[in-house]
Amino acid sequence: MSILHARIRNNNYTNRLIKWLVVFVDFLVLWVVLYVSVWSFPYSEAWSGEMTRIYFVICSFAMVVAEWRFSTVIHERIVGANDILNRCTFLVMAQAVLSYLFLRAIHFPYRFGWQLFFSALFLLLILVLLRFAERNVLKRLRQMGFNTRSITLVGSDKALLRVYHKLMDNATYGYTVLNSYGEIEGLHPDGTVGEFEAMLSHPESLKLGDEVYICVSSRDRDLIVRTASACNHVMSKFYYVPVAEEVLNLEPLMVDEIEVKTTYISPLEDPMNRLIKRVTDIILSIFILLPIALMLPFIALIIKKQSPGPVFFRQLRTGLDGKPFYCYKFRSMHVNTASDLVQATKDDPRKFPFGNFMRKTSIDELPQFWNVLIGNMSVVGPRPHMLAHTDQYEQLIDKYMVRHFVKPGVTGWAQVTGFRGETRELWQMEGRVERDIWYIQHWSLWIDMRIIWMTIKTVFKRDERAY
Repeated sequence: MSILHARIRNNNYTNRLIKWLVVFVDFLVLWVVLYVSVWSFPYSEAWSGEMTRIYFVICSFAMVVAEWRFSTVIHERIVGANDILNRCTFLVMAQAVLSYLFLRAIHFPYRFGWQLFFSALFLLLILVLLRFAERNVLKRLRQMGFNTRSITLVGSDKALLRVYHKLMDNATYGYTVLNSYGEIEGLHPDGTVGEFEAMLSHPESLKLGDEVYICVSSRDRDLIVRTASACNHVMSKFYYVPVAEEVLNLEPLMVDEIEVKTTYISPLEDPMNRLIKRVTDIILSIFILLPIALMLPFIALIIKKQSPGPVFFRQLRTGLDGKPFYCYKFRSMHVNTASDLVQATKDDPRKFPFGNFMRKTSIDELPQFWNVLIGNMSVVGPRPHMLAHTDQYEQLIDKYMVRHFVKPGVTGWAQVTGFRGETRELWQMEGRVERDIWYIQHWSLWIDMRIIWMTIKTVFKRDERAY
């Protein structure tokens, strides 16, 4: 076996070892939780030793089945908090439901419902905390150079440059570049794409990483096929990255029995998902508007004292399906004629002192929960822009209007991932649009909860872009 083959096998073995260590810890936690839940309930004292052992065996078997279907994903290199929370939740739910069904099937003679219920609650809490702790330890190990994965890059297109930055800019992913062929900014190439193609005829001289990313025109089909074949022989994972000019993200869609392709599909096209999101919006907006109503007299008094004019600022912004709506905020600037045309800047002279404080702490945005309650905004979604900016960026960014396929939000994925505030340059708005579209295509209630939590954290941690 070659050194390359041994290295790849060792890398895969390490990942499997990490996975099974996490699973082993899951069972240790389960047994501790079961022990505490059984002996903490008064009527469990009547359980015989044999029945207690059967209860443990049944719950453990249910955990085996649950782990088989919803085992950990923290060993994967690029995995989000949403995936970790999802897997943990379904793991615990599956374990609890299966335990209940199995115990019923064997006619377990004692009451066990409350034990299972509280066991599931504590198990979920502990596993979620453990998952993030384990994930953090793994990230630190990869940052130190352990459990790394090497990559080979082939191509010179900007689409490959984006892949390179995605994998390499975060050291906790554990990626290293073994070699590259083509001109990639920031990398010294080991050769040209043509030289790489020539080396495919002599595979003994070809060194490939654990993963190979090739980004060439789809017209170079022979090169793509030969690279994929070479990857198969040395057990490297093959990835084809379409060049930027050829990228057209098409999703399959069924029109009756006919399959067609469309550019964008969102989970929010499902009426049930829209209902879930709307109910969540109503509950959250009512929960937040009640304390705002108590604060309103004090906020209004300070605004009036520092700047003559209305307490609320009302502005037309672009909403769902591109239709304009009035967005409400606490007024944070002196009344001016440029409010519908010019974005706020860091040292904007239009802001009065309390208005500046409200903007830094996002208090000025709170009246938008009224927009949420009446239905022209959502708690989470793409931020609504001024009509003038919609007209401007519609002409400059090809996919700009796609962000209006869903209701705008008080907060959004772009805002919590570094694209909040003023957009001085076009690339900033392009980044915001890309994240908005990602949110539209990947919506889930878990993602909404994650964005809300990340937004809450920014209230207690100063955001330099909040002005």
